[in-house]
Amino acid sequence: MTEEVATERTESRFAHAWRALRHRNFKLFVSGQSLSLIGTWMTRLATSWLVYRLTGSALLLGVVGFSGQILTFVLAPFAGVWVERMDRRKLLVWTQTLAGLQSLTLAGLTLYRIINITDVIVLASLQGLINAFDMPGRQAFLVQMVDEKQDLGNAIAINSSIVNLARLVGPALAGLVIAWLGEGYCFLIDGISYGAVILSLLMMRVRPSGFARPATSMLLQMKEGWAYVSTFKPIRTILLLFALSNLMGMPFTVLLPIFAGKILHGGAHTLGFLTGASGAGALVSALSLAVRKSVRGLTTMIQIASAMFGVGLILLGFSHVLWLSMLMLTVVGFGMMQGMAASNTVIQTLVPEDKRARVMSYYTMAFVGMAPFGSLLAGYLAHHFGAPHTVMLNGTMCVLGSAWFTTQLPGVLKVMRPIYVEMGILADAEEVEMENRAGV
Repeated sequence: MTEEVATERTESRFAHAWRALRHRNFKLFVSGQSLSLIGTWMTRLATSWLVYRLTGSALLLGVVGFSGQILTFVLAPFAGVWVERMDRRKLLVWTQTLAGLQSLTLAGLTLYRIINITDVIVLASLQGLINAFDMPGRQAFLVQMVDEKQDLGNAIAINSSIVNLARLVGPALAGLVIAWLGEGYCFLIDGISYGAVILSLLMMRVRPSGFARPATSMLLQMKEGWAYVSTFKPIRTILLLFALSNLMGMPFTVLLPIFAGKILHGGAHTLGFLTGASGAGALVSALSLAVRKSVRGLTTMIQIASAMFGVGLILLGFSHVLWLSMLMLTVVGFGMMQGMAASNTVIQTLVPEDKRARVMSYYTMAFVGMAPFGSLLAGYLAHHFGAPHTVMLNGTMCVLGSAWFTTQLPGVLKVMRPIYVEMGILADAEEVEMENRAGV
């Protein structure tokens, strides 16, 4: 009997981990995204390897990373306001179509062997322009795909899981395709794969968002969005730590070709192993979040994840053997995804619907928008001091960010508790007191 009860609990917990898939629209989205994201990760690795093959320059790896993300940073606040005035599904159909055409153009230039570094920079900039509208639109549309708000955190965790499953499969597949056929076929596969997510969007039956379109000017809306983000302590604090992690931590990805080629003396397949190891850690992290039944405890997890991210980067800088580098990147991937998904979930839980797109545009700025500056800085530092010393410095900054977040946490929890009580996440004063000892 005891074994039967334990089995039922395990099955119940497993089923609970995928509860957001009960929602038809979200299930369609996951189906399309699962295929499309594999192509996306193939393109990311192939682009890095193409730039490194064409130039052999750490600085130009940083320049390409910068050009692919700077427009996202500049345009994100405007895009957040625009998203709130549009049909989000139609917006995503357009952004996914344009992204597919961008990949197909990159494929054509590479397959005909007329690609140069200027072409890569221009096409990366175009992708950054598309992402400025796609990312806040995607985050805001998630609520419309999941009818019950209590399943929102689970939907974010599942979405993170498929992103990182693709991150595990895509680079490994890209390494094989590059070795056999070249980078151009990675871009071609990616361009075709966008059809899956476009089809899933067209098949959805979407209900109206439930709030009136704003009648105020876009400038006033931008000011309101900034005032909310800058004065509401929980979101402001989480976004500041998230921005620091993406400025200093995330650029390790643009340096991986150097680790694969110069530090570990490998090729494209080595880069695939390194990227896949990071993806494996991130996938485990996302799955651990999927089995959670509540958002309680996630703010403490943000603090721990940032420290783990930083320590993993520091130890990566000391490694000169493949297995140890892969192990450290697994730790890095786990900490990176835990912080990213936990931050997203807490913010999405707290933000009111009429400000969601604007707030998520600042999340996009912190996520993608900080990375170009970090990529440029990482490329410069790696060019002058070497990639290992650069990731060690960046990891140290992430650890310091975690320490700062620890000092801010009591004030953050004080503001969040009444909101969680009102939402029913914390049931009563007794439970609030319990959370006061453990951390929300």
